Amino acid sequence: MPNWAYPNFELLGGLAVALLLVLLAYVGRVRRLGRALGQGTGRLAWKLPLRVLAGAALGVALLGPAVGVRRQPVRTTGKDLWVIMDVSRSMDATDVAPSRLLRAQGEVERLLRTLPADRLGLVVFGSEARVQCPLTFDQDALRVFVRTLGTELLPPGPTRLHAPLQLLLERLGRAPAAARSTAVVLMSDGEDFGENLEPVLRSLGRSGTRIHTVGVGTAAGASIPQAGGRLLRNAKGQPVRSRLQAAALMQVAAQTGGLYAELNDQQNGLPRLLDALRNAPGTTEQVRTVAVADNRYRYPLALAVMLLVLDVLLTIRVLKPQ
Repeated sequence: MPNWAYPNFELLGGLAVALLLVLLAYVGRVRRLGRALGQGTGRLAWKLPLRVLAGAALGVALLGPAVGVRRQPVRTTGKDLWVIMDVSRSMDATDVAPSRLLRAQGEVERLLRTLPADRLGLVVFGSEARVQCPLTFDQDALRVFVRTLGTELLPPGPTRLHAPLQLLLERLGRAPAAARSTAVVLMSDGEDFGENLEPVLRSLGRSGTRIHTVGVGTAAGASIPQAGGRLLRNAKGQPVRSRLQAAALMQVAAQTGGLYAELNDQQNGLPRLLDALRNAPGTTEQVRTVAVADNRYRYPLALAVMLLVLDVLLTIRVLKPQ
């Protein structure tokens, strides 16, 4: 017994009944005309079997009869995407509404919807860096991690942009030689009080990993709110004003072949970055052979075509002029 690729028997049965009614109406009309003119209509017997068989063959072809299985090679590809999120206190600044961090979280969720077929991981950083969620295909789980991000996740201290890049480099070093291609999106206001980035960027550049950076904030900047409506102040008691520092983020993108985009209330460079991520080629992981059902629709379809051609070639005159 064959299996059916498209077992829409109810739809096909309804269509067959409708076509049969049309055909019967046509035959009845010709017979009535024949009786009125005193002529026989037996010549229809040459055409009716051809048309019924052609319709049945087309119906079988539409159902997709599959008999047996065949082996087919399948080439699997994909890419990994790491999202690196700045959760330092400066990300609470409100020069981007409702805050830098909340706006960045919304854009990351949009990113998850854009790349549903790729593995994604999440790294957070501030005074230190931590893998918040390892690479996973589970978009729902990663979305939960993104929604629970906050500037209290890591201990307070100066922001170190070097820390997440070094952590990423270590993760890439653990990956097998035939690993997927890797892309990175780093979202930050660019404030950096850590080490020189040159050595780690050179290593990342040699690995072929592209880091796209997103500058969240404005050049004018804003004060940093704290609990109770207070503002974060420096040692002199003056409110700390955080501004977007684009230079470091541009350096990271330029040295790794990535793109730099800004995110604030006046502009959003994320669509261009998302297009680059969607169009980035994946790395072939493996070629494996799978068993698939052998769809034999070609045979009933060929039979239907031959019957229809025969129907066209066999011309008959049902009603002869007197």
